[in-house]
Amino acid sequence: MQLPTALRTRVPLIGAPMAGPGGGRLAHAVSRAGGLGMVGVSHTRDAGWIRDQAGVAGADGTAYGVGLMAWALESNPAQLDAVLDLRPALVSVSFGEYAGPVRRLREAGLTTATQVGSLDDLARAEAAGVDVIVARGGEGGGHGRNDLATLPLLQLVLERTDRPVYAAGGLLNHRGLAAVLAAGAAGGWVGTAFLGCVEADNRPAAREALLAADRTGYGRVFDVAQQAPWPREFGGRAVANAYFEDWVGREDELDEAARGRFRAAVEAGDHSVAHVYAGEGVVDITRERTAAEVVAEFARALPPGS
Repeated sequence: MQLPTALRTRVPLIGAPMAGPGGGRLAHAVSRAGGLGMVGVSHTRDAGWIRDQAGVAGADGTAYGVGLMAWALESNPAQLDAVLDLRPALVSVSFGEYAGPVRRLREAGLTTATQVGSLDDLARAEAAGVDVIVARGGEGGGHGRNDLATLPLLQLVLERTDRPVYAAGGLLNHRGLAAVLAAGAAGGWVGTAFLGCVEADNRPAAREALLAADRTGYGRVFDVAQQAPWPREFGGRAVANAYFEDWVGREDELDEAARGRFRAAVEAGDHSVAHVYAGEGVVDITRERTAAEVVAEFARALPPGS
């Protein structure tokens, strides 16, 4: 299947839709720099917020995408209605029962994507008619499966689909992008590398935690602490702080006192307890950069003059 026109960007790079840090400013900056930026929509956001952020992302006619969580649409269908009205260049719907939303989006003529973390996920995506596949390995930040690493997953997916495939998880710079392009990916789907950008909507304390991070962990600790209704099969990769280390593997024992401590830490910006979602590449974030600088770094994967 040919790459949709909207995704034929100067740099084969999509800024992953990160709920929280990934607002309209970051999406706009990534697109203006030569990739495709996406607005990440959390389950708590309403249609008005989506429209506001889309206005920022799409300023001056700039192309952008929107990422939705399928499980959240069941209780918040207005999110999908807003996206259908806005008609962004790409709509990602992942994590849950997405066949219905994908059908509506494709009937409206919109390009769709979904993240897959296993071959069973790939089969479901193809059955749903998704246009673009995102092969997301366990190295990736935020939510997803932890079944396979990016490179093995990418190779397996490429052997089994003729749809365009973007690689996600552990792409730090031009070397990572060059590797997945050589394997046959249409491009990179990158989140963590943009977390330290000045255009990202993360709080100063979270940014400091990112710059100091030396490892990540995967689990459901922070979802349980927040009482966020994520499907159990999708854990999250985040900076491995003291709170995570205390509770990983025994998330079902988190009591109200522990949850209260977490809520207070989030409010206070105490990231020895509060979460910062990030992939394994977080160790490469050592200073603030602009989105344009990050995109330019990834563009070094391309042949001179391209």
